[in-house]
Amino acid sequence: MRKLVLASASPRRAALLRQIGLSFDVVESGVDEDKVRDTDPMRLVSQLALCKAEAVAKVVPDSIIIAADTVVCTDGCLLGKPADAAEAAAMLGKLSGSCHSVMTGLAVLAEGRKETHVECTDVYMRHIFPEEIDWYIASGEPFDKAGGYGIQGKAAVFVEMLNGCYYNVVGLPLAALWRIFGSLGIRVWEGAGIYDITAPNHQGSTSK
Repeated sequence: MRKLVLASASPRRAALLRQIGLSFDVVESGVDEDKVRDTDPMRLVSQLALCKAEAVAKVVPDSIIIAADTVVCTDGCLLGKPADAAEAAAMLGKLSGSCHSVMTGLAVLAEGRKETHVECTDVYMRHIFPEEIDWYIASGEPFDKAGGYGIQGKAAVFVEMLNGCYYNVVGLPLAALWRIFGSLGIRVWEGAGIYDITAPNHQGSTSK
């Protein structure tokens, strides 16, 4: 049985993997995200996800590695995790009453083969009043989340509509991950902790 490893300390990504019945270990990549620079958000998240996966693969070889990186993009600006309350307020003010894109780079490594993908979701937010922003920041939710909000938490009341994958906004596009498993020949039986690679003789890469 090959070990499945999540190269992320995100509790939300771990919860989503558990939701679909997977058993896995968590190993943080230690990658300095500030050292990976690209003005194109799709290339950026793809490169970051792959860097994280490759770093963890060196620590736990002969494993199936899942890595992801998520950014929020609005008006050409990339929004990562806010450093403090002032930055969180600025981010939420920028997102208020507008549409933004959430992009997650996904990388899976198995037996020297790799597959990458970028999932994009458009999120439409209603106008958020200043006192609501203060209330949300006081909850403590914004500080470990790209764009300064978590759709699965209290910020759900700010979101009017989505175009795309909901789970991508949470941080891990599950349907895309399952497709990657299939393209790499990884067969997963729910709850059994069995990961069998049927080993197609190719190295794939996809992007969206």
